[in-house]
Amino acid sequence: MSEQKLTGAQIVIKALKDQGVDIIFGYPGGAVLPIYDALFQQNDLRHVLVRHEQAAVHAAEGYARSTGKVGCVLVTSGPGATNAVTGLLDALCDSIPLVCLSGQVPTHLIGNDAFQEADTTGITRPCTKHNYLVKDVDSLARTLHEAFYVARSGRPGPVLVDIPKDVQFADGTYVPPAEVKHKTYRPQVKPEIARIEEAVEMIANAKRPVFYTGGGVINAGPFAAKLLTQFVKTTGFPITSTLMGLGAFPASDNQWLGMLGMHGTYEANLAMYECDVMINIGARFDDRVTGKLSAFSPGSKKIHVDIDPSSINKNVAVDLAIIGDCGAVLEDMLRIWKARAKSVDKPALKEWWGKIEGWRARNCLNYNRTESVIKPQYALERLREALRGKDHYITTEVGQHQMWAAQFLPFDQPNRWMTSGGLGTMGYGLPAAIGAQLAHPDAIVVDVSGEASFLMNMQEIGTAVQYRAPVKIFILNNQYMGMVRQWQELLHGSRYSQSYSEALPDFVKLAEAWGCVGLRATTVAEVDQVIEKMLAVTDRPCIIDIAVDPKENCFPMIPGGKAHNEILFGPDDSPSDATPEDGMVLV
Repeated sequence: MSEQKLTGAQIVIKALKDQGVDIIFGYPGGAVLPIYDALFQQNDLRHVLVRHEQAAVHAAEGYARSTGKVGCVLVTSGPGATNAVTGLLDALCDSIPLVCLSGQVPTHLIGNDAFQEADTTGITRPCTKHNYLVKDVDSLARTLHEAFYVARSGRPGPVLVDIPKDVQFADGTYVPPAEVKHKTYRPQVKPEIARIEEAVEMIANAKRPVFYTGGGVINAGPFAAKLLTQFVKTTGFPITSTLMGLGAFPASDNQWLGMLGMHGTYEANLAMYECDVMINIGARFDDRVTGKLSAFSPGSKKIHVDIDPSSINKNVAVDLAIIGDCGAVLEDMLRIWKARAKSVDKPALKEWWGKIEGWRARNCLNYNRTESVIKPQYALERLREALRGKDHYITTEVGQHQMWAAQFLPFDQPNRWMTSGGLGTMGYGLPAAIGAQLAHPDAIVVDVSGEASFLMNMQEIGTAVQYRAPVKIFILNNQYMGMVRQWQELLHGSRYSQSYSEALPDFVKLAEAWGCVGLRATTVAEVDQVIEKMLAVTDRPCIIDIAVDPKENCFPMIPGGKAHNEILFGPDDSPSDATPEDGMVLV
């Protein structure tokens, strides 16, 4: 075994370099000063100074989601680590690979209520895929390499390594990654061929099939997305996706039904409800998708492909479970399909497509266009047209604007869409956009935002300015916490309790105060002009304030506790009892 003596802080830097880290997002403090000193004495690793530790994690998420790499975060002890908790849980819910390094008080003070001490491993245990407290400098390198392995392997997720300050100062032995193998964690990547063969038979015999795909396809890499597209085109089947899976199959293709779920399309939700064979690849049957569980796709045989065994039969009982990496599973499915010269039931599939086209003809994303006020859907349609053919990435905050972005901004490639799905974290979009922009400096990165969500982490404009990240913050400003207001209409008799923002800043002046470009559109005629000016700004961040209809709601919508075939299409279709009492708890 090759040995190299370094301080703990130097071991951290060397391990990060050997793991291929090029950017680390962080905020210094007393318990991590040795690591920051080691950072100062090298030029390979780039450190990005955020303004809040939560934003450091979200920025690392945006970096990871847009590149497929492991994002990296560095925070201090106590409040630094606790500020990172929201981001860690967000990454856990959405299966984003991260390694978060946190400082800790010296080992002899742990448990003594020392200054800025917190039980970081205890606090983050339910918020991470795994975590470590390193008490011996000679185990530091091995732990760091394990952390990266765990973060990226199997179902990806965040891993935290808590490093006491005395361990950072101590001299220890460095072990390179090649000499570190995890003793027990060996996730199953290759599927059982017998199950693949059974799945192929079910798919070939389907009369009303649908592919239901999720973020697992994105996490499996671009090759998995290509295989998915190839298999879907080979079968001619319709395909839909969760919020997290957008871009795994090209939205411009006619077989794409749009997103499904609470604010998914009519055709996607009805296809899921009436299908006879559901092929779930890399999705986890989330409650935003399933709706009323007892009425979820009641007549279908369900195939579930997932690398995480704990996801199988967790929410929905399935007929065939396949454990494995989505790419490996799709590769075997295609190979066996071709080797056995399988074909689909063409007459049944033609009839099925005829039914789907009837649902599609309803044009469920239609909205009441008007020249008197900017509709948020219209603003996104114009953004879509302006971005067509350009290299771009989209992040969002959380709320109505997030759902409208998913409905109206199409993605033909994976890793171009970054949003907080599982946790629904307001304040995610801006730092995630910064992470994506720093990973792709020549691309256009737009954070589709609501004014309330933007205020959550607006301090990160300073980060974008400092690192010359020309992100575009596209605010759909309706002066409300829009989704909260919409639910208050449906569930609480239009009693808008604390959902109206009574003291908003002038976003144009705010942008100028930061040295950014501020733009505003208050009329329909100004929307295209503002977007054109926004895209012309390439040297600094830009905040765009679009004054949209404050009363517009996001449709279609499946109320909580309802099935996929019980869809609301607009305000005239939204009686006060649309959501049953048992469904109100699901909102």
